[in-house]
Amino acid sequence: MDITEKLRFPEPWTSPDLLVHCASSGRGGGVEAYQRVYVQGMRELLAAATPRHIIFTGSTSVYGQTDGSLVDETSPAEPTVETGKVLLEAESVALAYRGCVLRLAGLYGPGRSVLLRKYRDGTATLDGDGSRWINQIHRDDAARAILHAGANNLSGIYNVSDDTPTRQRDVYSWIATHRNGPLPRPSETPTIRKRGNTNKRVSNTKLKTTGWQPRFCSYKDALPELDAGQYCPG
Repeated sequence: MDITEKLRFPEPWTSPDLLVHCASSGRGGGVEAYQRVYVQGMRELLAAATPRHIIFTGSTSVYGQTDGSLVDETSPAEPTVETGKVLLEAESVALAYRGCVLRLAGLYGPGRSVLLRKYRDGTATLDGDGSRWINQIHRDDAARAILHAGANNLSGIYNVSDDTPTRQRDVYSWIATHRNGPLPRPSETPTIRKRGNTNKRVSNTKLKTTGWQPRFCSYKDALPELDAGQYCPG
């Protein structure tokens, strides 16, 4: 079924005060899936619901920097992969509607932690010397950012990341110390990431100036609770 056939809102749902586009392209989703879910999905939602305000959850992967620099919302967003370019296109649709774009860092939380899963199953490796910067946000803090943006009618672009960009080897060092295990070895082959091989530190200062604060200021703060719970690949 075409997406346009699915978006038929009953009368009470037309012209809502707020519409949140928070979606996933699915595991392994390529450029076509991204285009369908993010760009076409955004356009169809706006046409069908005509909301008073829109929030689009994008990704900090649109920052293509590889030099470890600190990036904020004024930094160039020049993704090196096609999926990142599609996310920018979806952002432009939301911004043209005077909406809010929340660029989420790497999500983790109950049932989702790639780094912890890999450490626990023995597949974790360091990228080179492990100096690549990792930017993350706890699922609950991301959800709170969406609620905050909606309640305060925020517009424009905001980064949603915790307070502590951390080098990969340091994240794995936290995990190793917590689990009384060894630090992973360097990988023998380069790691190719779906959203590009970037290396940057994402600033959350702009969003924090509006009153939002993360509960988990770093991945280390969440690790005991995260490791104690059940998890699945994420």
